[in-house]
Formats: sequence, structure tokens, C-alpha cells
Amino acid sequence: MEIRTVRLATETDFSGWRAAARALRLQRVEPERVAWTVDAAALPLVAEKDLAFTAPRAFLGLARDVVLHRSEERFSLLYKILWRLAATPDLLRYPADPHVARARALALDVDRAAQRMKAFTRFHPIETAEGDAYLAWFEPGQRVTERVAPFFARRFPARFAVLTPDVCVFRDRGPVRLAPGIEPADAPGEDQLAACWRKLTGAPAVPPQRRTAMAEHSPDPRIVRAAHRAARDGAYGSNPPTTLEAVRAGVDACRRCELWREATQGVPGEGPAPARLMLVGEQPGDREDLEGRPFVGPAGAMLDRALAAAGVPRGEVYVTNAVKHFKHELRGKRRLHKTPEAGEVQACRWWLDAERRIVRPRVVVALGATAALGVFGRTTPVARSRGRALPLPDQIQGLVTYHPAYLLRVPDAAAKDEAYEAFVEDLRLAWALAGQGRAT
Repeated sequence: MEIRTVRLATETDFSGWRAAARALRLQRVEPERVAWTVDAAALPLVAEKDLAFTAPRAFLGLARDVVLHRSEERFSLLYKILWRLAATPDLLRYPADPHVARARALALDVDRAAQRMKAFTRFHPIETAEGDAYLAWFEPGQRVTERVAPFFARRFPARFAVLTPDVCVFRDRGPVRLAPGIEPADAPGEDQLAACWRKLTGAPAVPPQRRTAMAEHSPDPRIVRAAHRAARDGAYGSNPPTTLEAVRAGVDACRRCELWREATQGVPGEGPAPARLMLVGEQPGDREDLEGRPFVGPAGAMLDRALAAAGVPRGEVYVTNAVKHFKHELRGKRRLHKTPEAGEVQACRWWLDAERRIVRPRVVVALGATAALGVFGRTTPVARSRGRALPLPDQIQGLVTYHPAYLLRVPDAAAKDEAYEAFVEDLRLAWALAGQGRAT
């Protein structure tokens, strides 16, 4: 069977796909005989004008969304639907059809990615010779940058730029323009945005006078590139990171599961190394996802209160999570927590195990059931397991207790106080086992 190869100019070449699909359909080339690929050197495809075949407007709107998805099946899936529309013109009215259902699911992913990009892209002002400009780095889950660009153009009437791995969009007084994307390993810190603006526009810029905490702690670019390679391609046990700096870079670059697509950034642990005590939570929350630090939201405030009551100085404790990216669902503009699946916890053990090797704690406390799965590698009921030490490799003691977020959700006041006291007692026991006192 002869295979027809179609070479599209870009990953989001809707017009090229449309022209090729129309021509193939008119020539009665079955979907199984077509291979779709992307070749930047490909010439633009022009559709033949032939009134013998038309596609419903609803399908074209669906196709425009689907081509923005990162799924490798998107072009072939759309051509399968187009092929079937000739025999079943109302195919799109059957949501249970597997091809239609899959296309609509991809389109929904694209729509959600666009909403997230609008809601969570954070702009930083820089001074230029002609006034302020606003720049942002964002890594969208799908290829929606050009789709969202008009929204940012309305938000910033003058000068702005959005830098992404797919494409950069910017405006310097004139119309919105496009530039090649930036590799995530080369993503600029806040102190590098002025140089990016100069490169995009050719205009002089005044660099900011003050570096933010994030910029101060930006890792060496060589570490970032190595982390990208290990996080994306490395086998589970190969070339593990040996410093917290490498972990920090690797967590943000991690592609071992799909959670990175919808999160703002990876959130590594925080604290001294070595540290006698290591606390492991479930995953970052909304605040942690935005700030890039663990336990800075309401659950973090509860944890700080309990640590103080237990006599445990937080500054001497390493705090991290079993899963490093925020898993959530979008409802309006709110991002609601979703519990990570076992496969996502397992994928992230690469980083949790690395942190444990580097920090070398005497005691590791799992805060909640998901954290216990990450720490012990098996389901560990919290209520039945708390209050006693459980062995871990390398002569480390493990404990299980409640997650501080659970304490915030207990509705009954008496039950809440009882759970809080148990939580404090567990932290006190962990600190005693770590060698900083005597258990009471």
C-alpha cells in the first residue's frame, strides 16, 4: 500500500493541513494511506478550488482548536473525521463516536490551556528608553500562544512580550509580531528580561536595579540543561542529581508525567542540607504553584503553627512534597486541588529519593496518604500507622501523620482540636527521634 506523506510547515499549520486534507479527500485517499509530518522547509500548500466537496463549518472550528494540541495524532485524527463526513454529514452530532469524542477532548484541553495562560501568565515591568514594557515567560500546556495573543494585546496597549518555547509574541508600538520560541533551558530570569526585549525589538533597555529572590537563586544554565536531559530522557536509576540546585532545576524541567503541562512551575523542597528531619507533603497547592515554594499557603500556616507547638524550628527542617507539580481542575478562574494518581507519585519518586539522599535525614515524616505512598512506596493508612516509627532504607526512621490541609477541613471543632493535638504529638515524636530531644 502506497503511503502519501504530507509535510506541514509548522506544528500548528491549520491552513496547510486544510489544503492537504481537501486535496487528499478529493483524490479519495484513505486515512490509512496518509502520514502527516512537520517540516519547516515545506512549501505552503494551496487547496484546489473544487465545489465537489465541502466540510461543515462546525468541523472547521473544531479542527482549528485540535491542531493546537500537542498530541501527535491530531492531524491524522482530523483527516479520519473529514473522510467520514462525506458518508455521514451529521457525524459531529454523535458525541459517543470515538473519533468525535477524542477530537472534542483535545479541543477541550486546548481551551483549558488558553484559559490558564490568560489567568496565570505573570508579567514583569522593565524600563526602556521609551517607557515601560511588560514581559512574561510562560510554558503553555498546548500550543495556544498565538490564539491568546490578542487577549494580551488588549491588556497592554503599548509594549509587551510573551516568551514561550513554541513562539514569542511581542509588540513595540506597532502591530503584534512573532519571533521564534525559547528553549525552556534558556528561559530568562527576571533580570534577563531586558536583554530579551532588546533582542526582540532592537531597542535599548534599562536593566532593573534589583534582582528578585527567584533570580538570585537561578541555577547555572549548564545545570539546567543537564536537568532537562535527565528529567525528560533519563532512566529511573541513571545519573541522579547530587545537589539541591540540580534537583531545583530538574523539578521545573521534569516531564516524567503530564502534570507539568497545567502547572505554573515545578516546586522543589526547601530547607537545609543536611537536615535531621524531613517533612513530605502531597503536592504544591495554588499558592505554592505561583510562588515556587512548598507550604506557603493555608496548609503551610497550619504546619508552622504545629511545628512551633511541638518545639520544632522550621528553619532546621527540610520540607518538600511527594509530587512536585500542582494537579488541579479549573472551575471558572479557580484552580481546585485534585489528588495525584499512583503513577504520578511513582514518577516523582525520582526527585523525592534524590532529595532524601542529598539531605540525609534521620527521620522522614509523611504528611497524609499520598505522601506515605511516595515515601514508603506502598499504601499506608494514616490513622492506623501514625504514632510509631517505620523503617526506611539507610537506617532512616519513617513516620506517618495527618496532612495539615486535612486539619483545615475537619468540620467538627472538637474533632479538629483532637486531630491537631495528635498532629503536634507526631511532630514532637519525629523531632525526638531525629536526636533533638526526648520523646514525652
